[in-house]
Amino acid sequence: MPVHWLANRLGAQGAAPGAYSRAAGHEPAVALRITPNRSLSAEGFVLFIALTCGLIAIPLISVLGTPVLWGVLPFFALAVGGLWLAIARSNADGRLTEELTLWSDRIELVRTNPRGPRQAWAANPHWVRLTLHESGGPVENYLTLCGGGREVELGAFLSPGERSALCAELRGALSRIG
Repeated sequence: MPVHWLANRLGAQGAAPGAYSRAAGHEPAVALRITPNRSLSAEGFVLFIALTCGLIAIPLISVLGTPVLWGVLPFFALAVGGLWLAIARSNADGRLTEELTLWSDRIELVRTNPRGPRQAWAANPHWVRLTLHESGGPVENYLTLCGGGREVELGAFLSPGERSALCAELRGALSRIG
């Protein structure tokens, strides 16, 4: 699951009042980073491009040493270059992250977009409402946080099952913080 718990200091009993206060300079009780699923590692990218070049080059063996090679070679380079750029763009989009930190007196969500501005939201966790819209949202199991006068989406790039599991874990953390 692309949810990485950086800190979860809440036990089954929860926290003592004020134990994790941002105003007092304490560490957050809960900190997590959410990233999109990454199915292709850097090594996988190199292997995929190498195999693609090799497989495309097999038919070129028959035209080696002929003028036809020079007519086909630009299309070969264009196909491999286009594939390279498409995968590189997908990897750039994968740098999207959402970081959620939770103290006893504040909850913050910071979304870092790969090609856009950084977005931040904060509220008092006692007044935050976590909602899982099982239907009727833009996607199945649409997860939102509402508080501080705004409603923000959480984990839009996660699968429906991952959003559901994240909702259950966050509900537990929010209930134990108080």
